Amino acid sequence: MLDWKTVELPPFKRHRRLRRSSGIRSMVRETDLAPRNLIYPLFIEAGLQGRSPILSMPGQDRIGVDQLNAEANDLARLGIPAVLLFGLPVSKDDLGSGAYARDGIVQQSIRRLKEANPELVVVGDVCLCEYTSHGHCGPLLPDGSVDNDATLPLLAETAVTLAEAGCDIIAPSDMMDGRVTAIRLALDSAGFAQTPILSYAAKFSSAFYGPFRDAADSAPQFGDRRGYQMDPANARMALDEVATDIQEGADMVMVKPALPYLDVLRQVRDRVDVPVAAYNVSGEYSMLMAAIQNGWLDEHRAIDETLTSIRRAGADMIITYHAKQWAARQ
Repeated sequence: MLDWKTVELPPFKRHRRLRRSSGIRSMVRETDLAPRNLIYPLFIEAGLQGRSPILSMPGQDRIGVDQLNAEANDLARLGIPAVLLFGLPVSKDDLGSGAYARDGIVQQSIRRLKEANPELVVVGDVCLCEYTSHGHCGPLLPDGSVDNDATLPLLAETAVTLAEAGCDIIAPSDMMDGRVTAIRLALDSAGFAQTPILSYAAKFSSAFYGPFRDAADSAPQFGDRRGYQMDPANARMALDEVATDIQEGADMVMVKPALPYLDVLRQVRDRVDVPVAAYNVSGEYSMLMAAIQNGWLDEHRAIDETLTSIRRAGADMIITYHAKQWAARQ
C-alpha cells in the first residue's frame, strides 16, 4: 500500500486525459452542432430554368423555380429544417415593387416549397434592395438617402404577401427604424398574429457582403449603406438595436455577419432570452472556399471549426451556405 504521506503527487493532467480518444472527446464536448441548427439560403431567379453558378461563391447557384422540389427533398434528406429565400425579379423599379407583388418570385417559391415539403420552415427575407433599380433598401429622398418612413409600409406589405404565400418566419433585413413595429402591426391586422419575426437586429455595414451582392444583383448603384447599417466599431449600439427590436415585437434576433462579430453575438446571447441567429455570410463562405480550393485548408476541419465557433459564441441558428455541405457528412 502506498504511503500517501511520502508520495509526491504528479501534476494534474485531467484535460489531456479527457482528449485521449474520439469517444471521450465526444462525451465531454461542450458545444453541440447538428443539422437542426442550420438554415440554408437560396437565390431564386425569375425566368431561369435549371441552375446558374455564382462565380464568386464556389458551389452555390442561382436556381429557377423548377429546382425547388429537388432542393426541398435534399434538405429533408439531410435533416436541415429551414431555408432563407432571396429573389431576383425580372425587372426592378425605384420602389422595389417586386418585393411585395403577390405573384413575385419569392411568393411563388414559397408556395412551391410548401407544396413539396410542408414541414420545411420557410424564412422570407424582407428588404427592397434586390428589387430597387438603385440597389438601396427603400425609396429615396431627393438627396439620395433612403426615406425611412416611406419604406416602412412597403416592408409591411412585403411581409404580409410572404405570409399569405405560406411563409413561416418573416425576417426583415433592411435596418430601417421602426420596421419591426410596422411589420408586427401589419401581420396582426392581416390575420397572421402567429407568424414570428426574426429580425436582422444587429446588421453591420460589412465588406463581407460582396459576393451576396453579386449573387442577388443588389449592389447599390451609388453611395453605400453605411447610413442605415451599423458601424462595425459599435458593439454597445448593436445591443441597443437588439433590445429595441425585441421591444417592438421581434420573436428572434440576428447578428450579421457572424465571424467578425462573434464578440457581439456572445454579448447578445448573454443579455436576451429570445432565440438568437447568426448569418455566416457570403464573404465568409467565399473566403473559406477559396482557401479550400487552393489546398491551403482542410475542407472538413475548416468548416467544422467555423460553424462550431458560431454555435459556441451563442447562436441557436446559423444561416450558412455550408449547410448542405456540412450536413451531408453527419
